Amino acid sequence: MRIFKLGELFCGPGGLALGASRARVVTDHEVYGIEHAWANDYDEDACATFRYNLCATEPEKVICQDVHTLNIKNLAPIDAFAFGFPCNDFSVVGEKKGINGKFGPLYTYGVKVLDHFQPDWFIAENVSGLQSADEGRTFQKILDDLRSAGTGYKLTTHLYKFEDYGVPQTRHRILIIGIKTSLGVEFRVPAPTHIGKYVTARQAIEHPPIPKNAPNNDLTKQSKTVIERLTHIAPGENAWNAQIPKRLRLNVKTAKMSQIYRRLDPNKPAYTITGSGGGGTHTYHWKEPRALTNRERARLQTFPDDFVFQGSKEGVRKQVGMAVPPSGAQIIIEAILKTLAGVPYPFVAPKWKDETQIERQVQLALLDKKSNRYG
Repeated sequence: MRIFKLGELFCGPGGLALGASRARVVTDHEVYGIEHAWANDYDEDACATFRYNLCATEPEKVICQDVHTLNIKNLAPIDAFAFGFPCNDFSVVGEKKGINGKFGPLYTYGVKVLDHFQPDWFIAENVSGLQSADEGRTFQKILDDLRSAGTGYKLTTHLYKFEDYGVPQTRHRILIIGIKTSLGVEFRVPAPTHIGKYVTARQAIEHPPIPKNAPNNDLTKQSKTVIERLTHIAPGENAWNAQIPKRLRLNVKTAKMSQIYRRLDPNKPAYTITGSGGGGTHTYHWKEPRALTNRERARLQTFPDDFVFQGSKEGVRKQVGMAVPPSGAQIIIEAILKTLAGVPYPFVAPKWKDETQIERQVQLALLDKKSNRYG
C-alpha cells in the first residue's frame, strides 16, 4: 500500500483536502492513497471547519497560525504537499499588486516547504489572473522558483476550467503540478469529463433537494428594494443588462461588475462563487428573489451536505468562496496518483508545456504593451 503523507499551507476549510482524502488508485499490485499529516491556515473559522470535518479525532494536525511565524522545520515529515497560496494580489477584481503585494510573496513559504521536505509531488493553486500579473514576469518567477526547489521538480501548469470536470460552476484556476525530477515521470492533464454535458445550477441545488435541517442553510435577509430589483432581473441577467426601473437602478459610475445582482441561469453552470464582496455579490437564485444560502453555494462548490462549516454566516460565505471544489480536486489528484502508479488515463496537452513557451508568452506580452503604448 502506497500512502502519501500530505501537508498543506493556506488550507482553508478543506476543499482540496476533502478531494485528496477521497482520491484512490488501485493497481494489480498496490493501492495508492493519501493521508493528511498537517494543515495550516491563519483563519480560525476555516481551521475549525477543517478540524470538524477532516480530522476530528486528531485536531492537532490543523495549525492555526500566521505562516510568517510558522516553524516549518518542526512540522511532521511529508512526501506530498498542497498549497493554494492566497490570490488577492493576482485576482482580476483585486488591485493586481502581484508579487509586490501583501499576499503575492506568500508562495515563497511553499518553496520553503519543498526545500525542507522534498516531497515526491506537490500541487499549487491560484486564480487565472496569475498568468498575466506583471506582464507574465511574476508567473515565470514563481515557476522558476518551484522548478528549482528541493532537488528539482518537473512542472505541468494548466488553466483548469472546473465546469469541464463536472463542477456546476464556471470556476477557472491555474494549477501547477510538480513531480520530483528524480522519479522520471511527467504528469499529464486529465481530459475533461463533462464538455457538452455540464452540470447545471438547478441540478446541483435541486437534485436532490437540500434537506430542511441541512447545516449552513439559513436565508439571508433581503431589503424590500433588493427584492423588488431582483424581480426585474431575469435568470442569467445582472443589474446592468436588465430592464430595471430608474428608481431601482444602482448609482455607480465607475466599474460595473457583471456579477452584481446577477441571477443564476438554472440551465447552465453557476458563475464563479466568490468569498467576499459587498451588496449584490452573494449569488442570486434564478426563481426566488433572494441570495443563495451558504449551503446552496456549497453545493455549487461540490461540498456534500454533511460537510459543516464553522463560524458566522459571512465567515462561512468566505470559506465556501475561497475553497477548491472537492470533486475537481479529486479528479486531478487521482491523475497524480495514476501518474506515479504507471496507470494510463485520458489526458490533454497543457497550455504551457515548458519554460520556453512561457518565456515566449512573456515576450509577446511585452511587445504588445509597447505596441499599444507607442503605436
